Amino acid sequence: MLLSYAFVLQVSSQDFNVSAGDLKSFKQNGQVLGIASSTGFYQVEVISPSIIHVRADQQKLEENFSYAIVGKAQKSSYTLVDSNSEIVITTDSLKTVISKKPLRISFYTIAGELINRDEPAFGITWTEHEVTNYKKIFDGERFIGLGEKTGPLDRRGNGYTNWNSDTPGYALDADPIYSSIPFYIGIHDSLCYGIFLDNSSKTHFNFGASNTRFSSFTAEVGELDYYFIYHSKVEDIIESYTFLTGRTPLPSKWSMGFQQCRWSYYPESEVMDLARTFREKEIPLDVIYLDIHFMDSYKIFTWNSDRFPDPARMVSGLRKMGIRTTLIVDPGIKVEAGYPAYESGLKQSIFLKYPDNTNYAGSVWPGLCHFPDFTNPASRKWWGDQFSAYTSVGVEGFWNDMNEPATWGQRFPSLVKFDLDGNGGSTLEGRNVYGMQMARATYEGAKLKMSGHRPFVLTRAGYAGLQRYTAIWTGDNVASDDHMLLGVRLVNSLGVSGVGNAGMDIGGFVGNASSELFARWISIGAFTPFFRSHKSINMKASEPWSYGEETEAIAKYYIRLRYKLMPYLYSTFSENALNGMPVARTLAIEHPFEAKVYDGAFQNQFMFGDALMVAPLSSTAMSAKVFLPHGEWFDFYSDQKFPGNKEIVVDAPLYRLPVFVKAGSIIPMQSVVQSAMEAPADTLMLHIYYGNEKNEFTYYEDDGETFDYEKGNSLTRSIIFDPLAKELIMKECEGSYASIFKYVKVIFHGFENASFILDGTVRSLLTTSYHPVFPDDIYRQELYYANQDVINAVYFVIPNGRGEMKISWK
Repeated sequence: MLLSYAFVLQVSSQDFNVSAGDLKSFKQNGQVLGIASSTGFYQVEVISPSIIHVRADQQKLEENFSYAIVGKAQKSSYTLVDSNSEIVITTDSLKTVISKKPLRISFYTIAGELINRDEPAFGITWTEHEVTNYKKIFDGERFIGLGEKTGPLDRRGNGYTNWNSDTPGYALDADPIYSSIPFYIGIHDSLCYGIFLDNSSKTHFNFGASNTRFSSFTAEVGELDYYFIYHSKVEDIIESYTFLTGRTPLPSKWSMGFQQCRWSYYPESEVMDLARTFREKEIPLDVIYLDIHFMDSYKIFTWNSDRFPDPARMVSGLRKMGIRTTLIVDPGIKVEAGYPAYESGLKQSIFLKYPDNTNYAGSVWPGLCHFPDFTNPASRKWWGDQFSAYTSVGVEGFWNDMNEPATWGQRFPSLVKFDLDGNGGSTLEGRNVYGMQMARATYEGAKLKMSGHRPFVLTRAGYAGLQRYTAIWTGDNVASDDHMLLGVRLVNSLGVSGVGNAGMDIGGFVGNASSELFARWISIGAFTPFFRSHKSINMKASEPWSYGEETEAIAKYYIRLRYKLMPYLYSTFSENALNGMPVARTLAIEHPFEAKVYDGAFQNQFMFGDALMVAPLSSTAMSAKVFLPHGEWFDFYSDQKFPGNKEIVVDAPLYRLPVFVKAGSIIPMQSVVQSAMEAPADTLMLHIYYGNEKNEFTYYEDDGETFDYEKGNSLTRSIIFDPLAKELIMKECEGSYASIFKYVKVIFHGFENASFILDGTVRSLLTTSYHPVFPDDIYRQELYYANQDVINAVYFVIPNGRGEMKISWK
């Protein structure tokens, strides 16, 4: 992401388009190939056997700088063959062909299959100040990713712009909105690849929009700087992309629980009443948010002493109920003499400036404000130091809002200077990374002050790599069925793009949801990584009990289900931290070449972890058409088994969101708790679903809130289901952490007439029958037991030892 963009080559004033020209010379230096052409300068670097880094500019290339990239080039063996017509670079995974006349780049598999190539006529072209790489578009080629982008799962036929924008109540096809992640995955002819354009200026992607000839990506400022990734599986492309841009540190367990937010809860008495109501109704809750009204005149790092006279007392009182406090944190620092943050910021000169070195000022909630330059290391440190005002009273969550940056009038000047970590630049390069660097400053600052505990950071705006510091939500959405389903696609697209911890405002931020809409939305939200209900000011109340007894019961069931799934969810987040695999996974990850996955009727379906498939639908639909991919599937509620590669229609009343379990799955569950950090009952419930394919699940535990897991204080256990060997193996535990569970209740689904053997002894099986939807302690109306399925499961209970345990069957 080179930030300088001055031209050095002279071109005719009549020639507005300058192509790559012909290759004139090249120089090999380790894994880097430097190239000069008749019109510019290029660099091709082998980052790994599967990743090639390409740079191009009309001036000589300088040392590269990027806020996104943290993965370093790996020592990789490759061959380089030079001929009269081309240079061929071959690793053990990929063949890169650089044609000389004209200079064009193509990528092939080792077997010679064409994966991706420059469009022959245009290739890399400069049109006045912007640079575009035109790519051949293949028949039937599909495109997924680009992070937070509206529209369909398959981006084919559409164009998109990356320019972080404050878009309250955005339209269903609005573009751009809040964040920018210029990474996509192309899929065609049983091949898939990823391209990450690492340029923080305004960029544009065209996937055959308004043309039938090419796809393309464009940067308005700076050089062309992209990474090409090839693997045979989409999940491996995501792993390589997150190797480059970083992965999410394991979030606290409490941040995976249900979170309640409103603009705004105040005064303190209302906040405490809200918390007590959740506890009295036994609806689990982990987080309450305070919006801008907790501050003195909306000034960041202050409290309104009338509304919140003793913040430490309130935060402590919530904490005793198992509820954490998260505060909104906006970047604007009010211009006000005597205001400590303003005076300190002035003294340390940490604000964004005009070219004449006066501080830029724009209006937001507090009035006229200056804005910290989060691309300046000194400003980031200053910002982090301010968090003592919050951490000292026990606050553990920080909600970064308005960080596109948003100002009244929405015309942030282009000439404002950004430090860009010493590289220098303007709004043109700095805007898209501003929110990400604010989240970075928040995370790093809070972490230093929280005595080894994991801070929770949430952001509205960001850039590629934001996952290293923060979760993200999809901004100010609307209370409608269409927005609910759009939110599913946004979360899934963010997952493809490296952001595993994402969610949407349940119930819709703008407008009032019907009881039916809220019921459906919260059932879907229970299967999203970030699980928060949020509502705007001057709208109707939007707590689970605000929509009537029936909707409250539905909300209670799905929130409780979320907590029962916590061992499964926490293990899945651990996987995300290790390899970047998202928590919510579009079906296109595992089934990229299955056309039905992209069909409008099925494009919203997604996997929640590896085992559970969710089929979202509107609040007005009481049945759903569902596509079951390859394999076999169990209805989550009835254990009815279905073959894959087929469409089915299922009943879907509001209390029954269609959810299916992939055959062969291993799902650890626990008893219901009122907060994620509350100790569950002493028995881990391990659900095993029979299938014909071998499967392995990595179970994970730690203390849920500190960084001690980085020192080995964790527990990891591989659990292997092997149908050919007729064995379930719980491998020996790794790590020093002692499990919170004393026993394991192994529950077998779909094992027809099997007898089970443990330590050479045939185990006597117990049978349990239960209603999977609306247990008796939630909602006592016969209506919900009419025609309800009853699961008859067989199980036995064993001590939860640390050594290997093997269960076989015959």
